[in-house]
Amino acid sequence: MTVKNGSHVRVWILMLILFLSVIAYADRSILSIAGGAIKDEFGLSPIQLGFVLSAFSWAYVIGQIPGGLFLDRFGTKKVYGVTLVLWSLSTLAMGFVGEFANGLTSALIIMFSLRFALGLIEAPSFPANARVAIMWFPKAERGRASSLFASSQYFAVAIFSPLSGWLVSEFGWPWPFFVLGAIGLAALFAWLWYMKEPRLHPRVSPQELNYIVEGGGLIDIDSTEARKDKNRVSRATFLKLLTNRMLWCAYIGQYCTIALSYFFITWFPIYLVQARGMDILHAGFATIAPALFGFAGGISGGIISDYLIRTGWSVSWARKTPYIVGMLMAATLIAAAGANSNFWVIAIMSFAFYGKGIAAGAGTWAIISDTAPKEAVGLAGAIFNCVGNIAGIVTPVMFGYLVALTGSYSVGLIFVGAHCIVAAICFLFIMGPIVRVGGETPEESQRYTLTDGVR
Repeated sequence: MTVKNGSHVRVWILMLILFLSVIAYADRSILSIAGGAIKDEFGLSPIQLGFVLSAFSWAYVIGQIPGGLFLDRFGTKKVYGVTLVLWSLSTLAMGFVGEFANGLTSALIIMFSLRFALGLIEAPSFPANARVAIMWFPKAERGRASSLFASSQYFAVAIFSPLSGWLVSEFGWPWPFFVLGAIGLAALFAWLWYMKEPRLHPRVSPQELNYIVEGGGLIDIDSTEARKDKNRVSRATFLKLLTNRMLWCAYIGQYCTIALSYFFITWFPIYLVQARGMDILHAGFATIAPALFGFAGGISGGIISDYLIRTGWSVSWARKTPYIVGMLMAATLIAAAGANSNFWVIAIMSFAFYGKGIAAGAGTWAIISDTAPKEAVGLAGAIFNCVGNIAGIVTPVMFGYLVALTGSYSVGLIFVGAHCIVAAICFLFIMGPIVRVGGETPEESQRYTLTDGVR
């Protein structure tokens, strides 16, 4: 990411959205660390806990398309700033459930409502990240940029799971919510101070701006003129996003990777406590290794994908190959069901999440950045994330039912691992060439198709 004699503002912008993404994912995942203590205090069953864990995703899915439209209409900086404040307040409020709940039923209603509100408010966050990547990065760097914020879930778990485990052990389950809510409110000031459109940023050099533009960065998509273009999101464009085979394979791929993510940030710590016999503090620390391997895989996936593009691979196979290999690696988490020691459980999960990280870093958000119609970047990212995050509803609930029905976590692990096989098959045999929807002339599209199978 070097520009000769130029600035490197886009790198700092990337660090900023990584920071916000880590906070967003930490807000989602801390319930899994506090879940055991909450379950004991209020007497929740596994199924009830599964519904509370899934509440975020019900709203997150519902809010995706409206959130994407808000982004395209009002711009990334304003929408992200408002939602950051609101989701931090929602996280803070979760810590006060015990003060207002009067029995199991009221506790369930309050917790579900607050997690639902958190999901609705956070809905525009990752489509906003995709807009930032498209706005600030040329295509040859977009895989690495997308892989970094896509890997924020692992940073969040690696940093905040041990911290949350310690806070729960020392001060009680509400304290992780208090701490993260306060961090989110503080982060607002960094966002408002540093985030600007590329042309308006005072620290951007002409060399860096030219580098972004010449590399395919869409630096004006957040400008007032572009956002006020009333013809940008037509019915025809919307139908393209819902009927394109390539995009639907990307949506399904996102669904499958998010199924793994939500197992990891919801049931995995609980699994370590209830099935593997760890206490809350040790379970929090045990998640560090898979989280770090997942983050390393995410960065590796973006680097590998961008490297393949630079060395002459088609965009299609440069994005798809790491995804397919990574998801096949991730499928090995099924083997944890037969592991006879906690060491091997953590080792298997670390390998699996390294593979999942490679897949997510190379083949999810980077694909949407490469293919979204220029007039509907926010909406395309929103639909992609909407379909994908249905897994955040299904996975926690289904896992809870499988545990309740079988009395074992093994079937749940097989259920999660099967998603990896489905995703690999979809990308390998069904997706076809990756092209920007409506963005190429017939000649360009034909040339792309002819070179798609070279590697």
